[in-house]
Amino acid sequence: MKKRLVILGAGESGVGTALLAKQQGYDVFVSDGGPIKENYRMEMQLNGIEFEENMHSTQKILNADEVMKSPGIPEKNTLVKKLRAIGTNIVSEIEFAYRYKGNSKIIAITGSNGKTTTTALTFHICKTAGIDCAMVGNIGFSFAKQLAVKPKQLYVAEISSFQLDDIKTFRPDVAVLTNITEDHLDRYDYRFENYISSKFRIAMNQQQQDVFIYNLDDEVTVKSITNYPIKSTLAPITMSKELPQGAYLQNAKMHLKWKNEEMQMSIEDFAIKGKHNQYNSMAAGLAASAVDIRKEKIREALQTFESLEHRMETVATIKNVEFINDSKATNINSTWYALESMEKPVILILGGVDKGNDYSLLRDLVKEKVKAIVCMGIEHRKIHEAFGDIVPLMVNTDNAKDAVHSAFHFANKGDVVLLSPACASFDLFKNYEDRGNQFKQAVKEL
Repeated sequence: MKKRLVILGAGESGVGTALLAKQQGYDVFVSDGGPIKENYRMEMQLNGIEFEENMHSTQKILNADEVMKSPGIPEKNTLVKKLRAIGTNIVSEIEFAYRYKGNSKIIAITGSNGKTTTTALTFHICKTAGIDCAMVGNIGFSFAKQLAVKPKQLYVAEISSFQLDDIKTFRPDVAVLTNITEDHLDRYDYRFENYISSKFRIAMNQQQQDVFIYNLDDEVTVKSITNYPIKSTLAPITMSKELPQGAYLQNAKMHLKWKNEEMQMSIEDFAIKGKHNQYNSMAAGLAASAVDIRKEKIREALQTFESLEHRMETVATIKNVEFINDSKATNINSTWYALESMEKPVILILGGVDKGNDYSLLRDLVKEKVKAIVCMGIEHRKIHEAFGDIVPLMVNTDNAKDAVHSAFHFANKGDVVLLSPACASFDLFKNYEDRGNQFKQAVKEL
């Protein structure tokens, strides 16, 4: 008898899992409560995978031997509750894929902020070093799809807390935890400690020969780390002191110390600027050292990396006003980092779907750097309450074009218009990419 795998959700991770499971001889059924994107539908049809959309056939789902649920589906979902009640094994896509990785290695990266840049940077270093590798997870293909279509020797995976919630055996050779700040609390019963535990699961199955890279300057991480029995070799990064092993900054120089090697590099030579990117560069450099990449290659890659779309991306300079797209800043901390790296007066475009944001964390930076705020989104009351007394110019808009026009109107020569929303984008846009693209389009049309 073939083992029956039911997959809930037909997005990137769902369809990737379906392809891999079919290849491995499972009886596969995919169910999505909403419409399925055309490319995913075709992929399943071509591979003879049974699926349904805009509905969930309870009977077909409850008779599964195992269920893979997509990261977007919360625990409080009725079907998930029913499956839990009957004791069905529920796994995440990375857990399912992990079983079939063979001898390949995994560098897994999680954290509230910086994980996308750190993942892309680590991948760039590995590629520069000539390793047969792929970037998977929240960027690019899902881990499962990459395994099904084109297996590699090394996977650099960006992993969210939702994906870590349903792992059982997933064990990365190198795990990176960039930092932990309050995010997605709506999924964790508004308990910060639940979210923290979720992040630390990345090291849960690691053994002594594996490596766990973490940020010594991140208060939450350091306070919490002793609550978890971590067996792997600890490799910290910091800007506050010298370390016997790990990565640290001193006198504008990064020191990478691993085993008996040490590499030094001036932060002036990093391709990406800003304090947060110095942390990302240390984490990526250390992860590469942990998989034995030579320091010359690490140095070369850190100098040649190009920053990501929608992450502090310079769009254009019009009449001496610079426009920056940081649409990927979907939480308060990301926006904090963006503001912290600004050296010119800022017109800030903020807002969207608020995930329980505490805007008071931004007050000092806003007071110091922001001369006007343009709210873009349905929820703007909290933004007005948070900054109304310190920012004289505030206006509400409900689309990218009006937001850009208002911001340009407020700007003088030498100012910067920064889209760094601190919120999710689902009220007016498909996702943060769509928001960033509409912003860029509106700037081009000025």
